Amino acid sequence: MDKTEWYLEYEIQYNRPGLLGDISSLLGMMAINIVTINGVENSHRGMLLLCKDDEQITRLKSILNTMDTIKVTKLRRPKLRDRLAVRHGRYIHSDIDDRKTFRFNREDLGLLVDFMAELFMKEGHKLVGIRGMPRVGKTESVVAASVCANKRWLFVSSTLLKQTVRNQLIDEEYSEDNLYIIDGIVSAKRANEKHWQLVREIMRLPATKVIEHPDIFVQETEYKLDDFDYIIELRNNEDEEITYEPVEKPEMKMNEGFSMFDF
Repeated sequence: MDKTEWYLEYEIQYNRPGLLGDISSLLGMMAINIVTINGVENSHRGMLLLCKDDEQITRLKSILNTMDTIKVTKLRRPKLRDRLAVRHGRYIHSDIDDRKTFRFNREDLGLLVDFMAELFMKEGHKLVGIRGMPRVGKTESVVAASVCANKRWLFVSSTLLKQTVRNQLIDEEYSEDNLYIIDGIVSAKRANEKHWQLVREIMRLPATKVIEHPDIFVQETEYKLDDFDYIIELRNNEDEEITYEPVEKPEMKMNEGFSMFDF
């Protein structure tokens, strides 16, 4: 019989010596294997477990609930956030009012890259929006996550290499395995109708699309924020406000120097 994976998380009520050893011994006697273990924020400890049947988990829960040194906070089939919590030692925080919005600070770039890589590895259409101020690391994080997910990334519009605006793709660039990156501000301020035709064509592909500055993107298109599967917010610190005031400043004209180029 194949073993199933479970996630156990408990809060330490009294951190006495040998507590972890006692819990590990209990799991061993019940023939439950520990795959990964790590501390998870504020006196919590998380474990990924393997067991043969659900009855083992039922018995485990009843025994753990009799212990006064710990309090079980989660015992369930592992979600993506559980796996990342064990891996990185902290939880990804989502918006209270919008559960599909996830917040990260610049110091959490490793966790962000890992989170996005897990999303990118899932097959099929996914529309991901990412908000953040300039030079906070949005594009670099998307590219790094693409590498981790073994995805080929394509800039449809971007500021990473000066200002890039694509009006067409070659045949081999149309693939469900590719990841398409669109900068909502660059597309809104620099694009022509051919570019928008290409964007609509890409949006219909059953592939992953990442939209930087999704709020600006939805202003210029027929898409809505409700169409996004995930919204990611990246800040330099928790108190930083994400605004679009710099976007309103006049941009350089196309014939002023070599600050922009098209494909």
